[in-house]
Amino acid sequence: MDRKHLAIFFIRIGLAFVFLYAGIGIITNPDSWIGFVPKIVSKFMSTYVVLYSHAILDIILGVWLIYGKRVFYASILCSLNLLSIIIFNAGSMDIIFRDISILFSSLALGILSYGQANKYKKSE
Repeated sequence: MDRKHLAIFFIRIGLAFVFLYAGIGIITNPDSWIGFVPKIVSKFMSTYVVLYSHAILDIILGVWLIYGKRVFYASILCSLNLLSIIIFNAGSMDIIFRDISILFSSLALGILSYGQANKYKKSE
């Protein structure tokens, strides 16, 4: 395995851990996470519906990253997910500063894995 593929592997596993941890954490202890749902959302739907939907998305993204196919697309969805968290919780910088680093890791994964889907497809 060359350095680029090893770097992609480590970033994938690191990001997968973050998304799986968050998704499982939300499902097992939603009250600890409910404060991160924007107040405006409660005007349109239940905050728990939003929270559990987000947990399912996080788990899907984590599993997708572990699976390792079409990683570019997974990294784009991870980046959009993280960007939305940052935007909607911008007032909590003391908490979301980590999400900014994770966002840039996800963007790096997208850059490194761009074009990899076609490469894997041809070799299979």
